[in-house]
Amino acid sequence: MSDDTPRSTVGSTVLNLVRGGLIGSAETVPGVSGGTVALMTGVYETLLTSAGHFITGARITVADGSRGRGVARAKPEWAQVRWGVLIPLGIGMVIALLAVASVMEGLMEDHPVTMRALFFGLVVASLAVPFRLAAQAPLRTRPVGRWGGKDWIIAAGAAIAAAVIVSLPGGNLEPSPLVLIPAGAIAVSALVLPGLSGSFLLLTMGLYEPTIAALNDRDYAYLAYFAVGLVIGLVSIVKLLQWLLEHHRRTTLVVLTGVMAGSLVALWPWQDENRQLEAPSGDLLGPILAFLAGFLVVVALLVIESRIVAKRTLIETDTETDAPTA
Repeated sequence: MSDDTPRSTVGSTVLNLVRGGLIGSAETVPGVSGGTVALMTGVYETLLTSAGHFITGARITVADGSRGRGVARAKPEWAQVRWGVLIPLGIGMVIALLAVASVMEGLMEDHPVTMRALFFGLVVASLAVPFRLAAQAPLRTRPVGRWGGKDWIIAAGAAIAAAVIVSLPGGNLEPSPLVLIPAGAIAVSALVLPGLSGSFLLLTMGLYEPTIAALNDRDYAYLAYFAVGLVIGLVSIVKLLQWLLEHHRRTTLVVLTGVMAGSLVALWPWQDENRQLEAPSGDLLGPILAFLAGFLVVVALLVIESRIVAKRTLIETDTETDAPTA
């Protein structure tokens, strides 16, 4: 039994690196939400909660730093951060952002229908994650495991709102510091809100191509202003969502399910240049295979996650059973 724990730890670390890579890759693609990938791979709440505790600890450190006790007061918050999950996720995200940006840009330009079909399959399969989490959230008036009429109505409203947002026409803003900072704050909301794509929001503002170019060209001045916006956005929205999940868990997850479903409008494979939806046409085999590949990737990740969780639970149960009793 002692030999299984290290393997389980290594397996979890590798899986979290892959998850981070998927999240980072998603953030480079218009219409695909990094938050959706975090949710579908089972790390959304861990990522959100850990980020919330880290932000609180950083705020305490800065606020009480002049009195020399900020770090000590922040330690309890930082102790609640799941570093074993957060660090591999972060490493995977950074590697993917740097490595995938140019590749993804080329694939989206050369094979837009096939790539959208791939991401459509990813998101369709991932809808099972927030749907199941919402159904499992306790509610006095309804047994665990079921959605009620109110849940469906809320989800439908969220889906319609998301569909409208992702259907907005693109704009064209000049990438100046006064534009990049708020743009970064808006775009990072997609990392926290499943269903909203940071790249898509940048696309609607006319900043997608300049930002991808800045990543590929290592334009550190551009990226620095953008990063300031990311920090501002994270600080403001992470704590809000953390509070909502703690106090209104079921409703929040129902809304997130609806937002993810509504975002599928942006991923419909057949669109014209103005993002108007069209009927399937041309070669259908490639998009269908891409859809199935995306769908099966999510299923595989969910199966791997469930097996790791089951194995960890078994190890913990065996450990408690073998522990000497007083």
